[in-house]
Amino acid sequence: MFLEFEKISRSFGGVNALSEVSFGVQAKTIHGLIGPNGSGKTTLMNVVSGLTGPDAGRLLLDGRPIHRLRPHRIAALGVARTFQNIRLFPKMTCMENVIAGQHLMGGRALFPRLFRLPSARAEERQSVANAMACLAKAGIEGRARALACSLSYGERRRLEIARAMALKPRILLLDEPIAGMRLREIEEMETLFRSLVESGVTILLIEHNMPFVMRLCQRITVLHFGQTVTTGAPEEVAEHPEVIEAYLGMKSEC
Repeated sequence: MFLEFEKISRSFGGVNALSEVSFGVQAKTIHGLIGPNGSGKTTLMNVVSGLTGPDAGRLLLDGRPIHRLRPHRIAALGVARTFQNIRLFPKMTCMENVIAGQHLMGGRALFPRLFRLPSARAEERQSVANAMACLAKAGIEGRARALACSLSYGERRRLEIARAMALKPRILLLDEPIAGMRLREIEEMETLFRSLVESGVTILLIEHNMPFVMRLCQRITVLHFGQTVTTGAPEEVAEHPEVIEAYLGMKSEC
């Protein structure tokens, strides 16, 4: 497996947010993570990105333990993240937001930058070119010079993904990326995610839109009260009795 969770546990103030969660994510696939609110999905994403360390268990990326690494070290290994609440620099342009996402990719020393040496100027040109490529991948290259605060909701979601792509990630963690979107925007995001996987990116996705998840994901893991209910293909998960009771059944009662 490309990404492996081995009995990951995490508690907060005596509440078990995660309890021995175990499953694997295959490379170059879209893996869904579903469950009722409070089931531990975002906490698990925080563990992967290093924002929260596990109390017990191991997290392996290509066989390498990463659960004790700092967030910047994990990001440097190719793990990028978007959040449920969009986090952009509103008074910066789209281009500047994406360039800010390349901070781990820069290799030049401080001296050439301070004195505007040719090597530093060449790196800046490359940063702009890379940022434009990320914006184009996300379908918003025409908004490169627009302030982030001027974008529509769907465009801001795309910008956040473009910024994450600036790290050239091997795996992209998406926390409810289509929440609040219109049907056409959802269809466009589906196309974007499929193209990312075709380019070699692995996606771990939290989403409550069940038709979207069932249509898009190759594998799905279900969490409930911080525990793994099941992992399998969409059709297997949809027919699992505990899933129907724990997640789908709860959803239908709301």
